[in-house]
Order: sequence, then C-alpha cells, then structure tokens
Amino acid sequence: MGVHILDPKRDSSITKQRLLLATMLVLVLTMVVLGRLYYLQVVKHDRYRTLSVENRIGLLPMPPVRGRIFDRNGEILAENYPVYELEVIPDQTQDLKRTVRELNDLISLSDAELDRFDRLLKTRPSFEPRLLKHSLSYEEASLIAVNQYRFPGVALRASLRRFYPYAGLTAHTVGYVARISEEDLRQIDRSAYRGTRYIGQLGIEARYEDELLGVAGYETVEFNAHSRIVRSLDQHAPMSGWNVHLTLDVALQKVAREALGDHRGAVVALRPETGDVLAFVSTPDYDPNLFASGFGLHSYDDLRTSLDKPLLNRALYGRYAPGSTIKPILALAAMDHGLDPKKKVFCGGAFKLSGRDRPYRCWNRDGHGDLNLLQAIEESCDSFFYQLALDLGIENMSSWFGNFGLGQTTGIDLNDEPSGLVPSRDWKRRTHGEAWFPGETVIAGIGQGYLLATPLQLAVATAAIANRGKRVQPRLLARFENLETGEIVPGPEVRITAITAVDSSLLDTVIQGMIAVVHGPRGTARASGRGAAYRMAGKTGTSQLISIGQDETYDPNSVPERLRDHALYITFAPVERPRIALAVVVENAGSGSRVAAPIARKILDYYFIERLRRAALTSPANDFG
Repeated sequence: MGVHILDPKRDSSITKQRLLLATMLVLVLTMVVLGRLYYLQVVKHDRYRTLSVENRIGLLPMPPVRGRIFDRNGEILAENYPVYELEVIPDQTQDLKRTVRELNDLISLSDAELDRFDRLLKTRPSFEPRLLKHSLSYEEASLIAVNQYRFPGVALRASLRRFYPYAGLTAHTVGYVARISEEDLRQIDRSAYRGTRYIGQLGIEARYEDELLGVAGYETVEFNAHSRIVRSLDQHAPMSGWNVHLTLDVALQKVAREALGDHRGAVVALRPETGDVLAFVSTPDYDPNLFASGFGLHSYDDLRTSLDKPLLNRALYGRYAPGSTIKPILALAAMDHGLDPKKKVFCGGAFKLSGRDRPYRCWNRDGHGDLNLLQAIEESCDSFFYQLALDLGIENMSSWFGNFGLGQTTGIDLNDEPSGLVPSRDWKRRTHGEAWFPGETVIAGIGQGYLLATPLQLAVATAAIANRGKRVQPRLLARFENLETGEIVPGPEVRITAITAVDSSLLDTVIQGMIAVVHGPRGTARASGRGAAYRMAGKTGTSQLISIGQDETYDPNSVPERLRDHALYITFAPVERPRIALAVVVENAGSGSRVAAPIARKILDYYFIERLRRAALTSPANDFG
C-alpha cells in the first residue's frame, strides 16, 4: 500500500490553472452576452423597436361610404343607413368558446349566425375580426356596450347598410349588394375592400362596383394590454364612392310594373334618339334588401327554385320567339330586294310550299283576301309574310335581323348580356348537324322557329325604326357625381349605328303600316289606339310555344297555363317626333293585341298625359321630355 505524499507546489499550480480557465470561460460568455445585447439593441434596434410598438399600436381600416344611386329625376334608388355589428377577434379572446357562449346568453344568437361564425373561423386568420352578429337592435347594442369590459377581443362596430327604397320595383335594374363570399375573395383586390363586407352582385351595383365602392382609409390607434383602444394617433380618411345617376324614370317604372299586374313578363322603354333606358321592368321580382341584410338559405332556395323565376331579369335575359313583331323588319328587307309595296297577295287562311301538302295557317283561318304590304302589316297577315320570307331566303332575313340588333348584344351597361339567336344555314349545320329546310324559312317569317330575341333587343330594334334607320346603343348611366369634390362626369357617348341599307322612303312606308296597326280600321291593335291624344306606330305579336295539328284549333283553355302563347307588342310615339319606344312581353298571356298592347297604352298615356300634367303643376319651366 503506497503512501500519498502532499505536494503543495503542484496543487497550487493546478488550482491556478483551473481558476484561469474558469475566468476565461466567464469572460467568453460575458462577451457573447454583450455581443448579443449589442446585436439586439444596436444592430437590430429599428426592427425590435417596431415590433415593440406594434404590440400596442395598430391600424384599423376605415371603410368608405358607398355611393348612392339615383333615377333621372333625383329619386334615391339605393342609399345607406347606419347599423351596429358585433365583431370578435379570436387572437384577443382568452377563451373563445366561453366568450361566444356568454354573448349568446346576453343577446341570443341564431343558429345561422353561429354556423356562419364557425365557418369564418376555419377560413380566415385568427387575427382578423370576424362578424358574429349583424343588425343589432338598439337594446342589443346597449347591452353589449354596458358589458363590453367582460369581453376582451369583442367590439361593437357601427357600419352602413345598403337599403333599396323601391325594393322589388328596381331590383332587376339596380341589383343588390351581398356579403363578400369566398369566391369573391379569390377575384378581388382585398386591400380595396378593407373594412368592407359587401360587394355589388347584380345590375348597376355590380356594373359600377369600382365607382360606387370608394377608397378605404385607416386609423392608427393605441391598444392597452387588454386589446382595448386607448387613443387614436392618426387618421387617413376614406374617400366616398361616386354617386351614380341613371336614365331610369322610377315613376314610369312603377306605372309599367302596375300595368303588367300579376303577369310574368317584361317592359323596356327607351328614348329613341339617346338610348336612355326609361323603364326596365321584369316580373315577378324580389326584394333586394333581403340580400343586403342577410337571410337564410331556405328563403334563398325558395326564390331560386320558384317556378315563376323571380330572380330572372326577363328584360335582359329572357329570350322569346318575337312572333309578328319582326314583320316590319322583313317588310323593309323585302322592299329593299325589289318588292312593290302596292303588289297584292291573296290570303285564303293558309299557305303551302310548292309540291307540299302541309298548310302553314294564318292566324285568321278565314283568310284576309287580297292585301298589299301596308295592309299585311296592319292586319298582321301570316300568309303574306310566309311568301315574303320564302322569297327573301333565310340568309337575307338573318342579315336584316342583324342590322336591327337581333342576334347580338345591344351594349347596355349591364353585365353578361345575352345575344339572342338569329338562325342561318351555317348555324344549323354547326349546332345541329342538319341542313336548313324551306319550312323553317317560312315560320321564321312570322318570328317563330329558332329565332329568339330579348325584350331589350326588341326595344332597340323598335327605336331604330323610330329613328329612321339609326340604331342607338341603350344605356342606364346618365352621369357620375363625386361627393368629395362635387365633380360631375357624364356617361360615355353611346354608339350609334346607321343602317346604311335602309332607304328613308322605305322606312316611311313601313311606319305607315305600323301606324295603321294602331289607328287603322282593321289594325290588330286598333282597340288600344282608340281615343289616343297622340299618334302611335306599333306591331302586335304572338309567340307560340307548342305545335298545333293541321286540323286542330288552338284553345288556350285546354292548354296548361305555362304552355300558352306569349303576348308581345312593340310601339313608339308620337309618330311625328318619337320620344319613347316600347317593347312589351307578357308570358303565357295569349294575344299581343288583347294583352300586351293595352299595357303599352297605359304606359304611354302616363308618359304623354299624366306625367306632363303633374310636372307642369310642380315645375312648368322644365323640359320633361
């Protein structure tokens, strides 16, 4: 067993070495800490100072005031009114589920509101405010305000809600705003909609969304540790959207709507020389305020699945066989191709193609006898126009329909306008893989078969006749008004297309025939023209929906209501200086002369008599044309 001998000198050396290493380690660690402090406080000073400030300072979006919409006489068609909304910022709540539960106990949240809130939680960042309840009553808003100290991350926000004073009367024209959907978010510039939850969906609201929206602002605010706003530091005010003034006359719109009554249909009224849309009616309609304020899926499904299709804008999207309303255009085409308007053609009640047994019947089964072109327009003789169509051929007919705007968009300032349909040989071969048959030309001569037109297109074509061969692009926008500066910006110039193939003397002849329709002794609309204080030119039409056998007689009472004929009528007045052109379509109502023409007469009587009488009483110095 060895003996350990103490060596003080060696032990002292080891101790000194250990102390030196420890001192060096402490110094190195101290330098690391000092270096890190230098890095954080000097090198990265600006970044971390900003982060520190952002813990207590934030930007709140300030949504702009949406521009209002007016009719041509200054009547408000869309405005804004204040409402309270309840918002929750999930990141700033201590217990989100408990917060929502206690809020539900306080103001009673609906299942739909809770479901929507849950969906928002899954689709948006947790630092963004989520809408929990909109349109709080005054009592509900007061309860939240009194108890707000209990709910960190919950805010009561005052906002503006869109309101449509005329409800369904202008729904299909003005459109509506609705909450921004997930699909909308994928398409819009989100920065432009900061603080805004609504976007234009249809009609003018959608077409002029950029102008109506305005520009969002922001407010710099300081928060405390409980995410409550302590003070406002700075503001960048939002810019209000532009007011939109329309060419629409809401009083005339109301008269047209009342004239249609309970019928499904459409009325379009234009100023021929300017293209101003004076009335744009589609029935049945719906209340756009439901979309602006929010309503349940079941209510929306009821609208969407209704057989009456109240969501369909028939004036713009409805496509109908125009019936005999296209006969004036065919008359022009025939005269341009050499037809003598004085030439007589015999109508015995039916027309047959050479070598064929099938009769194409005239609406008058007894026949009209011998008629010239003017008489054929006046009495709407089908047999006359069967022969005329056969002589022209489908290609010439299609070309002339196109001259008057059929089969193409009119250019109205509404989104997604359809083109209608003007058939041709090539069209049928492309779409059906079949040849064109003479019988299809024959029925096209009375506006049946494949030919389809919208009420708007019929109104534009009627205005082109009234303008003596000038087709004017229709428009709803009259001008923009900037609320911030008072600046007025007129709407763009409308496009005017001269129908070069039309000779003025030929148009005069056709117009004389249309005058006879209303004022002639055998005119199909003579009952509607009786006693008028002004002269009208018009043309009735009936659009057949089902085929009738050769030996059968059409009996509307034996046909289901939705398969009965459509009634149509086009007109303009006064003849000497046209101030208004109308197209009326009444679904499943039968004869244009019995149903559609009287509707037009009510509208024209108001426009030329009652409207001017009222205007003279209130402001006799104005030009109310």
